[in-house]
Amino acid sequence: MAPVLNVSAYLFTRIDEPHELRPVLRERAQLAGLLGTILLAEEGINLFLAGDASAVRGFLDTLRDDERFAALTAKESWSEVVPFGRLIVKVKREIIRMDRPEVRPQDGRAPAVSPATLRRWLDRGRDDEDREIVLVDTRNAFEVDYGTFAGAKDWRIERFTQFPEAALVHRDDLAGKTVVSFCTGGIRCEKAALYLRAEGLDAYQLEGGILGWFADQGGAHWEGDCFVFDERESVDASLAPRVAGSLPA
Repeated sequence: MAPVLNVSAYLFTRIDEPHELRPVLRERAQLAGLLGTILLAEEGINLFLAGDASAVRGFLDTLRDDERFAALTAKESWSEVVPFGRLIVKVKREIIRMDRPEVRPQDGRAPAVSPATLRRWLDRGRDDEDREIVLVDTRNAFEVDYGTFAGAKDWRIERFTQFPEAALVHRDDLAGKTVVSFCTGGIRCEKAALYLRAEGLDAYQLEGGILGWFADQGGAHWEGDCFVFDERESVDASLAPRVAGSLPA
């Protein structure tokens, strides 16, 4: 097994004092020798970290001791080297920017579909109520170009703030169907599913995102790799870093 543990994790949870929490988490991560990014906002936390496995897991365990982060779960993958050059801890207005303040996942999540359930639906071509399934890729166009679910809707957005407008344009294509939004780790599709439900659609989020799907179902119904925001560039369905030169320019 490769020696470096990489984790991605997020949780929508109320944080009243993100500016006060920032130096605390920065010091803990530095002492643990971790590199990567931690984003904080009043709506929650989003992090991508890498380092020694015991140090990474210890940092997360300490974070979960705070009741606000007790439900935090992480997606794990491995690499030969740390895919980050430094540690960044920032406070943002949103941990994933959508510019829709009415969408508040910290107050309640949209329903989620497990990878096992979605796999069953995709295998049979319909959901458990015999309804048509529509997969909506909520990522940016360049990410989708690395790989996506077979037949997924790709609206060619350039940034997540464009998703609501694109959803309204394509709303009629989704009406009356079971809609499953997905993204890399779950954070964008969580907001997306809430927005779609507010527009009257029967929308769900894929629990754990693409990385969770890879861990649970491998490459089933998937075509290509998955872009990740670090020096690995992308990972395949086994969560291994891509082979250099294996993707088109």
